[in-house]
Amino acid sequence: MTGPDAVELALPFVGRWLVQNSPASRVPSHGTELFGTSHAIDFVPVGPDGRSARRTIASLIRTERPESFVGFGRPILSPVAGEVVAVHDGEPDHEARRSPFALIAYALTQSARVRGGAPAIAGNHVAIRVGKGVVLLAHLRVGSVRVRAGQEVAVGDQVGECGNSGNSTEPHLHVQVSESLSREARGIPLVFTRPGGGRWVPTTGELIEA
Repeated sequence: MTGPDAVELALPFVGRWLVQNSPASRVPSHGTELFGTSHAIDFVPVGPDGRSARRTIASLIRTERPESFVGFGRPILSPVAGEVVAVHDGEPDHEARRSPFALIAYALTQSARVRGGAPAIAGNHVAIRVGKGVVLLAHLRVGSVRVRAGQEVAVGDQVGECGNSGNSTEPHLHVQVSESLSREARGIPLVFTRPGGGRWVPTTGELIEA
């Protein structure tokens, strides 16, 4: 997973994050090749206990406010230096869904989101040019995007905040490298720089401290 063709990225956040849907565990990582997601990876912000939000009786039977999650609003940083080529903001942060009942209802609307294209899937997002592809940072908090198309960013510049917009069941960050943001785009392998040195692709279930 760390071959010469993989695009090297810095971690786009600080704090503690849980890895989900990693290409180190399976490809396509999200179960589909659509929208260049074959090598995408998700990072869920968590607290010291490793949880994204406190579990309650209510969370088992209904939706939850995104503001109740510890990582909602955490800064999202540029993982590369380059030109911002696409920006989208204005999508609402919808209710989070950890309840099996809420997830079933959400799954029934998945096809409609796919038909809606990148804004419906990625929600609020920023895309940065890297080589022959783009790095996508998706599901940002509404109103949090700090950059504009055509702007040059450096590694570590804040581009937005963690949110729950688009195709997201709880606040998290979706990162991918792909040819474009089109439905037919090809995904490109990625690899991250370790805080202590070296390169790796985090595995599903891994906790990262940055």
